[in-house]
Amino acid sequence: MLVESSIVPPILLFNGTGTISSDVSAVEAILKSLKLSYATANSSEMDSMTETKLKSYKLLIVPGGNSITIGDHLTKTATTNIHNAVQSGLHYLGICAGGFFGGYSIYNGLDLTSGVWFNVYDNGDKGTGKTAVEIAGPNGTKLDQFWEDGPEFSGWGTIVGKYPDGTPAVVEGKSGSGWVILAGFHSEAPASWRYGMTFTTSVAVDNAYAASLVTAALNGTSLPHY
Repeated sequence: MLVESSIVPPILLFNGTGTISSDVSAVEAILKSLKLSYATANSSEMDSMTETKLKSYKLLIVPGGNSITIGDHLTKTATTNIHNAVQSGLHYLGICAGGFFGGYSIYNGLDLTSGVWFNVYDNGDKGTGKTAVEIAGPNGTKLDQFWEDGPEFSGWGTIVGKYPDGTPAVVEGKSGSGWVILAGFHSEAPASWRYGMTFTTSVAVDNAYAASLVTAALNGTSLPHY
């Protein structure tokens, strides 16, 4: 699907095998709220894209899901083309699984991080699954965000947001000529995802944070950071 616009440079949103359709929809809602044009690509479409075609976009977004499945259902040529396109100036926003996928991985990851790979945030020994996690910003803000087995980004980039234990929850940095932002949680999450959980931060505030991530990634601009 392509929403036409002659003003805003296009965004490519990956919705292939391994992504969660509800998160693709949540990201689409943020893009539409920002009135940004975008195209989507599934796994086979991504496999067929040349590096030149990828570089015709300004930003690639990979949403949540399973990073191993995402990588396993793309060819090595596809991930190499994405990597090279970012080195040449394509920007990248990775959300949760997209964050893992943006790093180094034996499961056909993009390695936009010069060999750095990421662990799952331990969530204060609360175990895996869906929880509200407080994310601290450098300006003293603290936002409860929807988290589900997302990564922490020790070892790469500049820290934009921190988990309660101080490990990086959001990072940004250059990868070649491309601007990369990686987030370990789902600020784009709709209200329906919050069922059975308690948040001190409203959906609107968290979604506004998601919008700020998209805008910064699209424009290649730095967010407030530590």
